[in-house]
Amino acid sequence: MTVTATSVGESERLSPQSAPALWRARLVRLVPAAAAALSGLLLYVSFPPRTLWWLALPAFAVLGGVLRGRGWKAALGLGYLFGLGFLLPLLVWTGVEVGPGPWLALVAVEAIFVALVGAGIAAVSKLPAWPVWAAAVWIAGEAVRARVPFDGFPWGKIAFGQADGVFLPLAAVGGTPVLGFAVVLCGFGLGEAVRVAVEGRRTRALRRSAAAAALLSVAVPVAGAVAARGLVSDKAENGAVTVAVIQGNVPRSGLEFNAQRRAVLDYHARETLRLAADVKAGKAARPDFVLWPENSSDIDPFAYPDARMVIDQAAKAIGVPISVGSVVERDGRLLNEQILWDPAKGPVQTYDKRQIQPFGEYLPLRPLLGAINKDWTSMVRRDFSRGTQPGVFTIDGAKVGLATCYEAAFDWAVRDTVTHGAQMISVPSNNATFDRSEMTYQQLAMSRIRAVEHSRTVTVPVTSGVSAVIMPDGRITQKTGMFTPAYLVQKVPLRSSKTPATELGIAPEIALVLLAAGGLGWAIGAGVRGRRTEAAESATAG
Repeated sequence: MTVTATSVGESERLSPQSAPALWRARLVRLVPAAAAALSGLLLYVSFPPRTLWWLALPAFAVLGGVLRGRGWKAALGLGYLFGLGFLLPLLVWTGVEVGPGPWLALVAVEAIFVALVGAGIAAVSKLPAWPVWAAAVWIAGEAVRARVPFDGFPWGKIAFGQADGVFLPLAAVGGTPVLGFAVVLCGFGLGEAVRVAVEGRRTRALRRSAAAAALLSVAVPVAGAVAARGLVSDKAENGAVTVAVIQGNVPRSGLEFNAQRRAVLDYHARETLRLAADVKAGKAARPDFVLWPENSSDIDPFAYPDARMVIDQAAKAIGVPISVGSVVERDGRLLNEQILWDPAKGPVQTYDKRQIQPFGEYLPLRPLLGAINKDWTSMVRRDFSRGTQPGVFTIDGAKVGLATCYEAAFDWAVRDTVTHGAQMISVPSNNATFDRSEMTYQQLAMSRIRAVEHSRTVTVPVTSGVSAVIMPDGRITQKTGMFTPAYLVQKVPLRSSKTPATELGIAPEIALVLLAAGGLGWAIGAGVRGRRTEAAESATAG
């Protein structure tokens, strides 16, 4: 039925009842839009720092109900609203220091991917066992979003909200794609089970096949998570090491902290000297090595003797190697580098960050943006270069994999440290730019997922917090507060066995993308055949 737009006055002249009916019709049409946006907000609430992981299930249950049976245009709009409801609050930290412009632009672009996924979910919602196809479509959308544009932005993967959830062991089965697929499938299955039950009660005719598919969509992920617990272990396979994590703090948060580079270096050296004094006094265990965060020395120690002297004194005081996060220039290239500093030999190994952050460490489309607004190019005056080799430091026989800050969000950047022999992982980070925002806790949750995914201890040294030690089962055993100097010392297990997720690598994600493609192909083909049949029947009737 087509509703013709009329003024309220005209509606009242036509019928006393028509104006209220018109407003009711308009409100009814707003319900799906409101439900889509609110379910996106519900998904956001399931993410850290809250531990309400289970809210992801009703969020997808509502989304599935809203999109089921919709046309592609309506589904695009509803998917976009869901994306806004989810990503606007999730990524608000991106505008902490640079204002709302970049934050809103990022969300507007990222929500387009969610809109396209919404259209895909609506298309496959007409197929048998549709929650399976729909969950695969969601993961396919995450796979694309993690790669484009500008090498992708995986922030907000469903898996990253599940560090405290019952599905967590599935990370060891197939990484973030399998973990995310299980959560989304369970959510869609839950929504479908409710819909089938309500429909059966109303019509008194329960469709057994639909009910079975819905229940299996809930039961199988839960059963899989329970079965996968056997893959998660804290048992030391290659002995143990005592590791120290240093959080030196910064003079103040925000972008200006980079202007106080010497102070940041001194703070981390001072905290290391405090640890050395406590070790000598018997108040702390002697570590086998020390981990400093990203940007703990933004003064290049290869170019500036005073920075080299400060680091060297700290290493000699503690008497063990220190992994130092620095910014260095080599052969005309600016590098975000981890340097292993030996107390006797000085710098002995380096790792250059490979997954650098667009608009933070390099500026895409610099000539275009400079032509539009020269102030934008001043935010990133000089682009960092990418490293080319995986980072694995060998320290007294222990192999420590390195994934610097932003790299923790990318599956490949963590996995290949393990495939190159890492027995534990360190994620040195600098979150001072983002003040006390949720970003720190979101990133910490990623490291917890990586610990389970590869069954490795993960340490997280951060300039201003939250620094932490994470066991291979994802438990945080020690952590610091924010914007306070501190050190953590703990004996942690070294492990060399590989989980199925480590062995399989990208294969589970490819399988889910192919599953999504198969479902979309089936749905499109069925739609084309249906239209042809209708056209033939109309021609015959004519």
